[in-house]
Formats: sequence, C-alpha cells, structure tokens
Amino acid sequence: MTTLATILKQKGYALIGIGPDSTMREVIALLAEKRIGAVVVQSDEGKLLGILSERDVVRSLAAKGSETLDLTASQLMTPHPTTATPATTIFEAERLMTDGRFRHLPILDGEKLVGAVSIGDVAKSVLAEHQSAWQSLSDYVAGPGARPACPPARAGDGRAFRDAGGCAAQVLGGRP
Repeated sequence: MTTLATILKQKGYALIGIGPDSTMREVIALLAEKRIGAVVVQSDEGKLLGILSERDVVRSLAAKGSETLDLTASQLMTPHPTTATPATTIFEAERLMTDGRFRHLPILDGEKLVGAVSIGDVAKSVLAEHQSAWQSLSDYVAGPGARPACPPARAGDGRAFRDAGGCAAQVLGGRP
C-alpha cells in the first residue's frame, strides 16, 4: 500500500513556508512565483501554525476587498489544519481531503513538519495504485505479459481512436 512517505520520496521534501507576520502581498507573490496553491505558516522554530491557500485569499478579497492585502498570514491562515503522517496511506489521505474539502495536507513526523501533498499528488498515486492492481489481475487471469482482449467495438459514426489499452474504439454519435 502506497503511503505519503512514498509520495514525498518521489516529489521531494522541499516545503515552501512563510512566517506568521508575512504580509498578504508577500504571500500572493510567493504563490504566483512558485506556481503553488498553498503555503504552510511556520514559527521561527519550524513548528506548523497553519496553512494558507489561494482559496483563503480569494474569499478574503471577496469579503474585505483590498484590505486583504494589509493582513498578515496569521490573520488569514487556517490554524491547526488537519495533518497526516508519512505512514498515512494514499487512500486515507484521499478520504481526509475529500471529507474535509481541502486540497493541501501538511505531513508531520511527530511534531516535525516534513512536507505537504496536494490532492493532485494523491490522485496521481491512487491512479498508479489502481493501474498496478488492474495489471496484477490481468496477469493473474490472462497470464503475465498477455494483453487482455479488447471489448467488442460499439456502433458509432465510424471515427475510431485507440484507448489507453491500445484497443480500437469508436466515437459514439456526433462529435468527439
């Protein structure tokens, strides 16, 4: 079972954090420069204080307008965010993020902040896990390395394409 430690090993442990007194102008510039959707807010000692996302900024802009730019990270962050550990499975992380309706999950090893994953990171790993399971089942049923038979072609308008498994398929009625 894939864990968040596996994702961190693949993507790296680099973490973009800011101090609680950072201005929203600084936060917005950092989000844009790094092309990321959230930053963790940390104390000088590296302790997780909160998380601040693009959504937090947009909601504040909608409610307070340009006053948002004068706020600090600590005034706008989500304090005490939901966290996971490196041992958390990708399926557990997916459930936490879906149920909590958030897209970024800080990872703590004990009290130490060791990284963060996005819903995209988790979805990519979940997909790989499903593909691996599918391949294992295919190997079990058809034998290792055998390609499963393609499903019968369905009626369409004659325009064909190849799906991810290499099977010919047709676009059903109208434009693709």
